Amino acid sequence: MAPGGSAGARLCQNAIDTSSTSGSASPVINNYDTLEGGGYQEARSTTSSPAPVSSVPQMSKTSKPFGYGYPALQPGYQNVTPPLPPPATQPSNAGYNSGLSQYPQQYPTMNQLSASLGGLGLQQMQQPESLRPVNLTQDRNILPIAPIPAPVPNLNMDLKKFNCSPDSFRCTLTNIPQTQSLLNKAKLPLGLLLHPFRDLTQLPVITSNTIVRCRSCRTYINPFISFIDQRRWKCNLCYRVNDVPEEFMYNPLTRSYGEPHKRPEVQNSTVEFIASSDYMLRPPQPAVYLFVFDVSHNGVEAGYLSIVCQALLENLDKLPGDSRTRIGFITFDSTVQFYNLQEGLSQPQMLIVSEIDDVFLPTPDSLLVNLHESKELIKDLLNALPNMFTNTRETHSALGPALQAAFKLMSPTGGRISVFQTQLPSLGAGHLQSREDPNQRSSTKVVQHLGPATDFYKKLALDCSGQQTAVDLFLLSSQYSDLASLACMSKYSAGCIYYYPSFHHTHNPVQAEKLQKDLKRYLTRKIGFEAVMRIRCTKGLSIHTFHGNFFVRSTDLLSLANVNPDAGFAVQMSVEENLTDTSLVCFQTALLYTSSKGERRIRVHTLCLPVVTSLSDVYAGADVQAVICLLANMAVDRSVSSSLSDARDALVNAVVDSLSSYMSTASTLQQSALIAPNSLRLFPLYVLALFKQKAFRTGTSTRLDDRVYAMCQIKSQPLVHLMKMIYPNLYRIDRLTDEGAIHVSDRVVPQPPLQRLSAEKLTREGTFLMDCGSIFYLWIGRSCDNFIKDVLGYPNYSSIPQTLIQLPELDTLSSERTRSFISWLKDSRPLNPALQIIKDESPGKAEFFQHLVEDKTEAAFSYYEFLLHIQQQICK
Repeated sequence: MAPGGSAGARLCQNAIDTSSTSGSASPVINNYDTLEGGGYQEARSTTSSPAPVSSVPQMSKTSKPFGYGYPALQPGYQNVTPPLPPPATQPSNAGYNSGLSQYPQQYPTMNQLSASLGGLGLQQMQQPESLRPVNLTQDRNILPIAPIPAPVPNLNMDLKKFNCSPDSFRCTLTNIPQTQSLLNKAKLPLGLLLHPFRDLTQLPVITSNTIVRCRSCRTYINPFISFIDQRRWKCNLCYRVNDVPEEFMYNPLTRSYGEPHKRPEVQNSTVEFIASSDYMLRPPQPAVYLFVFDVSHNGVEAGYLSIVCQALLENLDKLPGDSRTRIGFITFDSTVQFYNLQEGLSQPQMLIVSEIDDVFLPTPDSLLVNLHESKELIKDLLNALPNMFTNTRETHSALGPALQAAFKLMSPTGGRISVFQTQLPSLGAGHLQSREDPNQRSSTKVVQHLGPATDFYKKLALDCSGQQTAVDLFLLSSQYSDLASLACMSKYSAGCIYYYPSFHHTHNPVQAEKLQKDLKRYLTRKIGFEAVMRIRCTKGLSIHTFHGNFFVRSTDLLSLANVNPDAGFAVQMSVEENLTDTSLVCFQTALLYTSSKGERRIRVHTLCLPVVTSLSDVYAGADVQAVICLLANMAVDRSVSSSLSDARDALVNAVVDSLSSYMSTASTLQQSALIAPNSLRLFPLYVLALFKQKAFRTGTSTRLDDRVYAMCQIKSQPLVHLMKMIYPNLYRIDRLTDEGAIHVSDRVVPQPPLQRLSAEKLTREGTFLMDCGSIFYLWIGRSCDNFIKDVLGYPNYSSIPQTLIQLPELDTLSSERTRSFISWLKDSRPLNPALQIIKDESPGKAEFFQHLVEDKTEAAFSYYEFLLHIQQQICK
């Protein structure tokens, strides 16, 4: 732990301003900027230069927003706010009407609207629970017994019921500061956490010839616009007055005319439009899937091919797509092998290209084939592949040439490339050398090589993105493979990354099981092709940095060659002009994509939040989980662009500065204690948990690829999964009861209380389940005999095998309760977590104990020591 943290490492104050553009990629041929409709008309950029995954544009103001201290990975792009076009009717204010009242009506004035619909000023009410002072050094039991829900914005009921679900769209501050100087005083970051394409059980889908949008800023009509009268509506982002189109006067749900305020678009903050040809640059592409397999000796020995081929055979008919779906396969070692699967052949035909320095497609027309027409040949190949290379002596890996071939094959259509790699690429373009020094894994000083060794994979990804192709990487390695370099193929093409360290199909059953479950989800989940996403916000707010896997096409437009329902994004923002004319602000994200069935669709989410003028209101509305997730994203960037120690110092300073600022505003507080508002009581605990996360820990042996993967996860996971990674949920499950249980479908699900992540909570007589999101650890106490017999089905502790990866179905009440609880936890997430049993001699024991973040380790503070450290820094 670095004592204190230098001033230069603060996440707020003076920052490094990088503003030159980088131009390492081929030009993007499709101009989606004009297609989705840019921001204000003058804002549409005519040129697009490649920008890195996290881009920091030049700010037009001299004051730097909070969090601006994070420089970009590479220089970013310009972001000069353009002048606004004159609206049709110049608004004298920014009044809102939720569009709920009946016509005819008297349209209210701004003051009436602010009083009735605005952020209900917290001053007029008694102090909210979120502002209750908590003495952190005295009150150790601050962890709630149930998972924490997102804070509900302080809006009136009419607006509250329309607001976007926090599962899709969440802001770090649910009360938006009126000015940048107020935001600076609070020392908290302003930003959004997005999960735009998540699986939804209910989604209003709208088919209409006219998609109603603001003529000026191109905002989609939503519940937070105001109807001036039956024929005109005022935009809630730029305040322009627009005409209501004739078609919009008819409501298809009620089959009535003259009630535009009852249309589904203004009754739901999340909607999906079926888009017309106006939203297409070409006919919608088919679903195209290309699988690229490492078949070197290393890959064959790992045994992953049989698992992948079996998963494909089981899910071929469930791959998202239609009658046009196409599929292809490439394998590689020191050469690149293609497979002709043309309908009419009696068996698949392998074509070998050994010219890896100038790789070419041997038969361009028969390597990607129609899934339905060539299904039998595809099945034959998948059955044969696991055994085709059994006796190989090829140790080399020509990954770069295989990817170049894949790019050539996919360029005409776009689609998804799935790459399976098991070692460091050693031949041809993109070959790498080991950069890890095993002796430095426990270093408390500089951690090197967090960035790529070559720009080959980034350039390739940008080329792929330009051709609407994403690259997903499955790294199944037993040794260092330089994930920092390889990850670029997915980061910049909007792909995703899966990592299975020490993978072996028999020696590591937990990882083999995890791969199997991940593939089932991966192959069958929803997918969007040739997508773009734009985030708009109320005039006066500005976006300055994006986090996630994508390519930044212009200041507010992200290019996503593929979008999947498990991808999360984060955005940093600032208050560029004072929000004095409005009591509410709105954010809107629009995701334009092609479905696997060939439909062009637009998914729109709109979030409304109140504006506040006092510092206490800002703290009252802080969403501590969103804050920690945004800070984690920023800290990853700082680790790569500056150093890990700088990032750690900056995280300490984020806590010190915000709590110090809070304590200085509350004159009644006991100054010698460490006091936090209730909304931020978990802030120090979460920062300490981040320090002990693989991404940021020092002094504990951490493989470089493990560290880099944790950083990739932070940058691409939605908040709900990221929080389990940062601070897992721990439950005692050996004495589950029906008390407080919930009923889901036809089963009773026990609800055990959450336990603090400390070894003092573990007992020899208990069994504990730790939910880390993608893995469940089951820690079994030596003397927990009843659980061992009734739930695991073994006579005693020593007879439980290390290889146990699922609970048996036993006819006992405790077995039924335990399985019901674990199934319920699994149902709440897309990936099916693997189960790992932890006993005294288990190889995963150290990993389990490293998640007990409240305890002291050789290299890091206990939670109480960390609180004293924070207090000491504040008192300096």
